[in-house]
Amino acid sequence: MAAVATFSTSPTFLGISRADSGAPLCIAGIPFDLGTTNRPGARFAPAAIRQASRMLVDGDHPVHWNNPAATDLADIGNFAIALGDIAQSVAAIEEQAALLNHLVALGGDHGVTLPLLRALAKRRGPCAVIHFDAHVDTWTENFGQPFAHGTVFHHAITEGLIEPRCMIQIGIRSPVERAVHDWTLAQGVTIITAQEVHEQGPAAVAGQIRQVISEAPVYLSFDIDVLDPAFAPGTGTPEVGGLATWQAQAILRRLRGLQFIGMDLVEVCPPYDVAEITALAGATMAWEYLCLLGAAKD
Repeated sequence: MAAVATFSTSPTFLGISRADSGAPLCIAGIPFDLGTTNRPGARFAPAAIRQASRMLVDGDHPVHWNNPAATDLADIGNFAIALGDIAQSVAAIEEQAALLNHLVALGGDHGVTLPLLRALAKRRGPCAVIHFDAHVDTWTENFGQPFAHGTVFHHAITEGLIEPRCMIQIGIRSPVERAVHDWTLAQGVTIITAQEVHEQGPAAVAGQIRQVISEAPVYLSFDIDVLDPAFAPGTGTPEVGGLATWQAQAILRRLRGLQFIGMDLVEVCPPYDVAEITALAGATMAWEYLCLLGAAKD
């Protein structure tokens, strides 16, 4: 059979054909953006990210030398949500995530991370977290709403879903109340600002991540707005001064061997994207994660 051209690749993530939830590693879209505080549209991200992932099917990873599309990976489609209802959607996301072995979730706004962590904690207990973002996401509320995309990790910490002393945030740079920032640090969270990433370089940042995480089971939450708007214009809350795409890749590629137990890629907002730049960046970060998993088995 002739090879399929890039533009003819199946519209699943990386064109994979397996679709059952019994796979050891599952991709799922979560088209939820009811918790956004600025530009809506992240509900359209799963389809856009899958479409952009066609650019990643032509061969092996150039550092790890593996191809996740050739592994036992399934794209199980999108989670069901409760239209217009945050609380019911959060409950539905948790219920569906609880049935999966190892999930890579394509959001959706960052609010999807909370039910994913709830599902993980019930199965495995509190975990470490690597959090790429422009925002700390530890507000107690956003504009009077106790559940929104900026309150996720406040809930995760206070509910005991994660180990805050084994949590590290990379790329932080948005305006934030001093009390919120100080509360986050007081819980034991390590914050590396975007400016520190620029000044220290990816190798030093990866070293700090390894020091914080050590050998703990770790969850990766990657908010696409950690990237500068020049590299990811299609997001709901862009913040200037962010990471370049190559910096994020260079950090991730140095995390081989960590005990990853799940990932989400959130806040891609296709209505504000340009030429699939943001969707491709999001697809690439998910691909980098999958390649890390394969590299850990070598």
